[in-house]
Amino acid sequence: MARGTQLKALALLPAFALVGLTVACGAGGSGAGDVASSSAAPGASSGDTGAVAKDDALAALVPAAVKTDGKIVVGQDQSYPPNEFQDGGKATGFDVDLGTAIGQVLGVQMEFQNSSFDGIIPGISAKKYEMGMSSFSINADRLQSVDMISYYSAGTSLAVLKGNPDGLKVDDLCGKKIAVQKGTTQVEDLDKKNAACTGGGKPAIEVTQLQAQTDVNLALTAKRVQGELADSPVIDYAVKQTNGLLESVGAPYDTAPYGIVLPKGSGDYGKAVQGAIQKLIDSGAYKKILDKWGLNATGAVTKSEINPAS
Repeated sequence: MARGTQLKALALLPAFALVGLTVACGAGGSGAGDVASSSAAPGASSGDTGAVAKDDALAALVPAAVKTDGKIVVGQDQSYPPNEFQDGGKATGFDVDLGTAIGQVLGVQMEFQNSSFDGIIPGISAKKYEMGMSSFSINADRLQSVDMISYYSAGTSLAVLKGNPDGLKVDDLCGKKIAVQKGTTQVEDLDKKNAACTGGGKPAIEVTQLQAQTDVNLALTAKRVQGELADSPVIDYAVKQTNGLLESVGAPYDTAPYGIVLPKGSGDYGKAVQGAIQKLIDSGAYKKILDKWGLNATGAVTKSEINPAS
């Protein structure tokens, strides 16, 4: 790429990609240490969605071991806009606003700590985090080691450069260069697609796994890959923020609910979180948060559920 073209492309890169250049440096590795954290007090929202009243009955369900310090420590990979990312060194996004509102209902402060995505669930098991809220799709593998409380629904989408110059199709990525974030369900999806490619005598997909989603976005805008797979709201946001550099191809597929991650056998703790989410849904606060981030049209749910069901 010529210098002039490269400078133009960099100038068009959205804030989420440029921020990712710094976020990704710290978010790499095992996730054993957090990069940055921010706290949201129970009386104030991190966004413009208004304060939410405490529910004493739900607050009473939160175990003493969790709330004894007045806060819930939440593990996040803050490289996944618009769901969770950093703005000026502070955590922000849909999950941060919703998590803050959950804390308001339960009368506790939420402390969002940055981690690599694949370090969050091990961090829950090791009691480093008391909750994980980072766009985790609910699936059977994860439910073997943790409980998950549903709160949104998303699928997988494919993003390409504007005009789709390489002619990518969702159902045929054989021989293409595709970027994806490590530890996500999209990695498993590409494994299945690759098996179909090679099993059918077609060239394998050239998969690039990167630690941060912002690096995945950057790999595509910098033309190091031909496409990327990520959750549908993340792709939609990337398309909007790149000023015409990217577009999505086809419809989202493999739609599944997002789940807040809690320790296995969470009991009353799980009931408290589920009840808080349902209260936010029923009161309209949930819709305000979704509307703020442009997410209400596709993935809103009307009922939060504990998985596995007790």
